Amino acid sequence: MREKVKAILEDVRPALQADGGDVELVDVDDQGVVKVR
Repeated sequence: MREKVKAILEDVRPALQADGGDVELVDVDDQGVVKVR
């Protein structure tokens, strides 16, 4: 699950960075809750 989330975040990261933002994966827990920063 963690690798799937990382891949998706890498897909959207360029658009976020182009707008002055960014995203970082913090955690994916056993219940599938994703935490980003």
